[in-house]
Amino acid sequence: MDATTASGPEFIHRFIPAAADSRCTLLLLHGTGGNEDDLLPLGRELAPGAALLSPRGKVLERGMPRFFRRLAEGVFDLDDLRVRTDELAAFVTAAVAQRGLSPDHVVAVGFSNGANIAASLLLQHPGLLRGAVLFRPMVPFEPATLPSLTGTTVFVAAGRSDPLIPEAQTRRLTALLRAGGADVTEHWVAAGHTLTRQEVVAAREWFTTTFPCHPS
Repeated sequence: MDATTASGPEFIHRFIPAAADSRCTLLLLHGTGGNEDDLLPLGRELAPGAALLSPRGKVLERGMPRFFRRLAEGVFDLDDLRVRTDELAAFVTAAVAQRGLSPDHVVAVGFSNGANIAASLLLQHPGLLRGAVLFRPMVPFEPATLPSLTGTTVFVAAGRSDPLIPEAQTRRLTALLRAGGADVTEHWVAAGHTLTRQEVVAAREWFTTTFPCHPS
């Protein structure tokens, strides 16, 4: 597998180039305590052949990497979230330009904390992402003015018995995204905060039918 591990002024990350016939890039965003390697197998399963761009969160919480600070469980440091979202957007923009990736085919795949900053990217930097696969997300923040998300497609996977993410939070996020014009697919499973095989398969099927990675 052709892969690189890199560190720099922005993010430690992994990058795996796309197969010759794929123009899609997955931005892989791990959960609390994860790293740049965690979601590589998931990315390969969702979109075989796509380029994989997987940064490590720069915030440490008791030694565990995250993408932004929180004040308590489910209570986010909104000032830090805005700054970290801007940093991640700049990283993605630079990586797309430097590596010759298609800016119109970047899709975020995030789990928990990674899903939340992916949702923040959608709300704070509309147009940066073509879409997103959000596993166990909640509302990162509520913008004063909803951005235009027309043309953006999002898959949201949530657990009905998730002890960390209230169902109302996930439904509020999907409502916000739809109000901005995004096409949102919800997939609810009888599970907690751990991913299930069922939702991974559903996400893969959704991705395959939604994104034209291979030019005709």
